Amino acid sequence: MIIMYTTSWCPDCRATKQALASLSLPYTEVDIEQDSSAAELVMKLNNGKRSVPTLVYGNHAASMSRFSIAKLKSWLEQAGLQAGSYQA
Repeated sequence: MIIMYTTSWCPDCRATKQALASLSLPYTEVDIEQDSSAAELVMKLNNGKRSVPTLVYGNHAASMSRFSIAKLKSWLEQAGLQAGSYQA
């Protein structure tokens, strides 16, 4: 399952959610403002930055800050995911 670390106020988070939905890729959302251990993990994954949204799938993690569909598709390819072919 893709895990998306977010905040409630983040426009890039909203864009990433819409893109994943349009690609029929399910995800679990974790608000780092509500979960301090998640905030620590995001900082660890992003070299000390609280960068959201951060996506994690298996050993693949990336910030989607300054969202673009090209950035998302590149990460999905690196993670071995394709739209419509998600397997839990």
